[in-house]
Amino acid sequence: MRYFIELSYHGKNYHGWQRQPNAKSIQEVVENSLSLLLSDSIAVVGCGRTDAGVHASQFFLHFDVNNVLDEDGLKFKLNAFLPSDIAISQLFIVDNGVHARFDASYRSYEYRISLVKDPFMVDTSWQMSRKDLDLIEMNEASKILLEYENFKCFSRSKTDVKTYNCIVTNAVWIKNGNLLVFYITANRFLRNMVRAIVGTLIEVGKGQMSLDEFRKVIEGQDRTKAGASVKANGLFLTEIGYPHEILKNRNVKTRE
Repeated sequence: MRYFIELSYHGKNYHGWQRQPNAKSIQEVVENSLSLLLSDSIAVVGCGRTDAGVHASQFFLHFDVNNVLDEDGLKFKLNAFLPSDIAISQLFIVDNGVHARFDASYRSYEYRISLVKDPFMVDTSWQMSRKDLDLIEMNEASKILLEYENFKCFSRSKTDVKTYNCIVTNAVWIKNGNLLVFYITANRFLRNMVRAIVGTLIEVGKGQMSLDEFRKVIEGQDRTKAGASVKANGLFLTEIGYPHEILKNRNVKTRE
């Protein structure tokens, strides 16, 4: 039997989603909790990976067991057993062939910048006092992302991916009071991609990079020409999309 779990987590105390040999990860904590509660060795497969310190307001994983589970009962026990920075919102059975990672059709991220010193957002935003960023120019540069598919220039250098191609369908900055948020959606993301994009767009906003130069960075496919990666604590994985038929009858956002 294959089950999906929808969860959220605060990434401050973890070395990312993926299990690490010498560092605590969200995957390790969830697997250990499931294994203990089900008295079996449980391995989970996540919908993707997040880096150290990155948060997720929506994340999915799947795991396999031999018996039908009490979904509500296990959800309650997991939430009681897991630390306070990991929360389970749903646990439900799916068809055996459904895959949390490979069946995901899109992912959305947000990067949050607080333009004032805010003690209540220290762990969940990059606090930057500079207010003279050119938001119009940053949004013009964001539109350029939709014109390209190869984003090697924004990828971590040492990575084992087979392709640097991603299809970006939305990229926009929105300012609400003292909070500046970058929203981006794509079918997939490379490691470090969003943080590198944000760092480069900040250079555009500061007037340190023109729109033409931004375009040339993408076309040049050279990570050293793009901006520095911004801090991890402002980054949130916010939505994972699946085809409607996979999660039908579930209270989960889907796109046709």
